[in-house]
Amino acid sequence: MKAKRIRIAAMLAASALILHACGGGANEGASAGPPGAESQAPGAESQDESKPAGMITAADLSLGDIDPAMAEKGKTTYDVKCQACHSMGENRVVGPGWKGITTRREPAWIMNMILNIDMMLAEDEEAQKLLEQCLVRMPNQNLSKEEARDVLEFMRTL
Repeated sequence: MKAKRIRIAAMLAASALILHACGGGANEGASAGPPGAESQAPGAESQDESKPAGMITAADLSLGDIDPAMAEKGKTTYDVKCQACHSMGENRVVGPGWKGITTRREPAWIMNMILNIDMMLAEDEEAQKLLEQCLVRMPNQNLSKEEARDVLEFMRTL
């Protein structure tokens, strides 16, 4: 039992040094839009048309009914690249748990945290607050927009 705890502690320490998380904690329920946009209610569309290159806005996303095939691809990506830091429940591991995340964050904000972490941490106050709480930043997983969209679709199922 002691050896197992030491192994787990070592894995967590190594993960903290190698991986970067996107935060969690008390302010996790607050909603934030893309950089430059004012804080909005979850699901509200951003009116900021002067987005930095590569940033996702609500207008870039089309969310309808959950697509099971996309969600399954997103689950596969989660299993390979995300589960070390994020749970599928509400509990924080290194980064926040994903259950209900799409009710607390706008889809464009989530996509930007996945695809544009450096720009989000440089420009988005809410992303900066989350980093301050976690003390470890989320790594760039080098996902394509399609892969990130699949992950978002998976998040919508939780």
